[in-house]
Parts: sequence; C-alpha cells; structure tokens
Amino acid sequence: MIDWARTVLVFPGQGSQEVGMGAEVAAAYPAARQMFAAADDLLGFSLSSLCWQGPESELNDTANTQPALFVTSLALLRALEAEIGPVVPACMAGHSLGELTALCAAGAFSFEDGLRLVQTRGRLMKAAGEREPGAMAAILGLDADQVRGVCAQASAETGQRLVLANDNCPGQIVISGDTGALERGAELASAAGARTVVRLAVSIASHSPLMDTITAEFRAAVDAIPMVAPRIPVMGNVGAAALTGPDAIRAELGAQLTSPVRWTESMQGLLAQGLTQFVEVGSKDVLSGLMKRIDRKAERRTINNAASLAEFAALAHAG
Repeated sequence: MIDWARTVLVFPGQGSQEVGMGAEVAAAYPAARQMFAAADDLLGFSLSSLCWQGPESELNDTANTQPALFVTSLALLRALEAEIGPVVPACMAGHSLGELTALCAAGAFSFEDGLRLVQTRGRLMKAAGEREPGAMAAILGLDADQVRGVCAQASAETGQRLVLANDNCPGQIVISGDTGALERGAELASAAGARTVVRLAVSIASHSPLMDTITAEFRAAVDAIPMVAPRIPVMGNVGAAALTGPDAIRAELGAQLTSPVRWTESMQGLLAQGLTQFVEVGSKDVLSGLMKRIDRKAERRTINNAASLAEFAALAHAG
C-alpha cells in the first residue's frame, strides 16, 4: 500500500547511469518514449540512443550523464502517471543533479527549461574539470566531523583545497578537491580509522571550490529560466531545508556546485516529519541503499524499469 501523505520521491545523481537506462520503459509506455523523443529534438542529438545503447564511455561523460539521468527519471515518472494518474507525494528530493530533476517534477520549471539548464550544468562542470582537474574519494567508516577534520588538516599541510562534498549516509562520505590534498586526506583518513578510502573514477572535483570558475555562468543560466513555487515541497541539498519559492530555488542552485550535498541531514529531516516511504525514481537503486544506512525502518522502493514500475503501480492502485 502506498500512503502518499508519508511518501517522498527521490531522484538520483551521477553514478547511477548505466547503458540501457530507460529503454524498457520507453518500449512499454508511449508517454516515456515521447519524453525521450522530445529530449532528442531539444538537444539536437540522440540522447535516447546514448542511454539505451551507449557507448558507456560517452554516457559517462559528465556533459551527457546529467541530461541522461534527468530525462530517464522524468520518463519513468511520466510512465507512472500514465499508469496511475497524478503522482502527489508529500515531498520530493534529489541527490546533486537529481535536485534539478526533483524541482522539474514538482513543477518549479518546465521540462524544456530544465533540460537546457541540466545540459548547461553538465557542460560547465566538464569545463571546470578541464580548467582545474581535481579528484574525489569515498571514505567509509568515519563520521562527518572526523572527515571535516581530515580535510582541514590535509588542506593546511598541502596548501591545497579539500572539502567534504557528499554526506551520503552514516559511514559513507565523499571528499573532493585538489589531487595532492586528496591524496594526503586519504592517508589521514586511514590513520584516523577509516574502513576504506576509494578513489572515484572522475577528474572533476564536484561540490568543491574547484567549481568556482563556472559558478557565475551557471547562476546566470539559473536566473535566465522562468520559475514558480513547486506544487510539491522539494528538500534542498545545500540548506537541508524545503525550497518553497523561486528565490530560494535560485539561491540553492547557485550555491549547489560548490557546497556539500547534505543528504543524510535532508533524509533525517524528512523522517522526523513522519515521512517514512521513500521511492527512488531513476536508474539503479543507489539512494535506496543510502536510505537503508540512514534508517533501516524506512520503507524503500525503486522504480527503475518497466517491471518495477508495474509492481509499484499495482501497490498504488491497491492503496
């Protein structure tokens, strides 16, 4: 049974992409297929082919990954609406790039404007990585305060920049910054008792000061699109608070690229409001895995292909 008054829809960010994403649902649901077709027309290339057939190397290019995830999640949501009618959860949220998906799904801006903004975000982040290459690593087994201490010490010792980028769930935190500082931070984290430190296969230091070079241009792109208050509350990454209107959304998105993703706090805040059903809409099930670490008692569901969509629709009809 789905209790919409206690339900949160969550949308994934980078790292959830995979070749084949959205293919099944587009084949099964004309509404999803039409959304991919609209994206192809707007972008001027076949994003649908890239999502469904690859190659993986091109799909993993940040400039392509971000539109791919955005469109796939919204196509799944559109297909769900075709099955069950309007989807009105208590709240929506998205991890990093997924925050833009959540805002679009909640009606803060149009699909067309959102896709253009996401394309710009991916292009600018790729450019920032080329101008100032950096690195990211996941630290398992330390808490957020310990990781902040590691980042501060590594920055002081190396004279470079290193920050906590993603507070994903208890015991899983991502750091981001200059390569030298990150390497020192990894050593310090291990010495502090981290279970493991995993270097991520990226050259872009997301959610760090290395994104400063593109912030002004991205803010200009954010300011250029029409926005309205979302019809469903959206929990923001930067403030770990609900985004209630255009001014708050613009401030949030303008700060997002250089600010940490406060995912643990955001989800704990929703749980404290009595929202206990979390439905991940998009490729893979990364956010469901994080929620399991945040609160094992929370109900977790995923909608990532035609079969899981049909299963969820049956529950929604039953409720």
